[in-house]
Amino acid sequence: MSGFLRSGSSNWRRAATLVLAAGWAHPGPGAPPLPPLPAEGFRLLLLQRSSRQGFLPGAHVFPGGVVDAADCSDEWLRLFAPHHGPPRFGLSPAPPSRTAFPVLPAAEDRTGLPDDVAFRICAIRETFEEAGVLLLRPRAPPAAGPEPGRALSPPAGLDAWRARVRRDPRHFLRLCAHLDCTPDIWALHDWGAWLTPFSRRGGRRFDTAFFLCCLRDPPPVYPDLDEVVGSQWLHQSAFPPHLPFMLNDSQPLVIYPVYLLVLRWSSPLEATESFISKEIWLAPPQFYEIRRLENFASLSDLHKFCLDHVLEGVERWMPITLLTADGYISLLPGDELYLEDSNFLENHLSTEKKTEEIMKEGKTFHRIVIHSRHVYSIHVTVQSKYKHVYPKTYVISKSHL
Repeated sequence: MSGFLRSGSSNWRRAATLVLAAGWAHPGPGAPPLPPLPAEGFRLLLLQRSSRQGFLPGAHVFPGGVVDAADCSDEWLRLFAPHHGPPRFGLSPAPPSRTAFPVLPAAEDRTGLPDDVAFRICAIRETFEEAGVLLLRPRAPPAAGPEPGRALSPPAGLDAWRARVRRDPRHFLRLCAHLDCTPDIWALHDWGAWLTPFSRRGGRRFDTAFFLCCLRDPPPVYPDLDEVVGSQWLHQSAFPPHLPFMLNDSQPLVIYPVYLLVLRWSSPLEATESFISKEIWLAPPQFYEIRRLENFASLSDLHKFCLDHVLEGVERWMPITLLTADGYISLLPGDELYLEDSNFLENHLSTEKKTEEIMKEGKTFHRIVIHSRHVYSIHVTVQSKYKHVYPKTYVISKSHL
């Protein structure tokens, strides 16, 4: 069958996610006290979604969200001018076009902004809304150097601006104009793309671009606490010390927002350990990306990799779920069981065999084995495409099974 997806066959929504990696040697002004330097030399910003959310409730995720019409508005053209404009707005040359399974219906082109710019604006806006981190730069030609950059200091009236942007994303452009800045789209590097796998009829599905941004130091992070819907008991150590409320060990009552509950800076290894110990929960794509980032020994190595691979393009992955007798396997392109068949965009694969039997029968793997909610294994024997980095095979200890 064809790999083309019928228009309207799923409620696909375009989205953008930002993997924010920060060096951990020198805290910036107003940043929380830093724990010891992790082995990787950098940490990632993870935000926890509210348990009341319909999509990935309670999960720790990278900042991001759905692309809004305001992110694509041609009003941005005036803000980027005179230094930048179509077709690339000062970004590196476009990587070669590569057809990937599945081919989604083309989005309507209503603006002079290409997706490369609009998706970056979305990722930067969502990071401001969710974490109060402003990835902006003065309206001048960017000096794309070999070193990671820094986030902009929060503006006066941060909470008021963020409330406006949450109500109407068009206010993000007005904030940028007020600060005489543009979104720092040049600091965001193409990293990957994920399509939400089929889970049930009518479920939410996203076509999400993943970007990576390296910062020299961890910026101050201000979780959005405007939209209060309830409370939850949490331990004080889960929170950075600069949050605007008091906690005590005997009665740590915390008010949390609709979208985000707590934040944490974690190295790839720390995030993996927290997941296995059930301290946090990660969806399979986030777990895969965190394991992928563990390939890098330092922030400078990660940043150099992004700069060196700017012309390679990214891979877009549509996982296909194989239900086994005792679990399920998320199959990724290149795996011997992966089928580029549009039938499995709206259905599961299934087998009566157990997961262990399936694993013993195969040799060519690119898959995430989900044993239980907090027990994943990653098996990779395929070669990466376009000079990218895949995670190393990661098999969970049998004591956790």
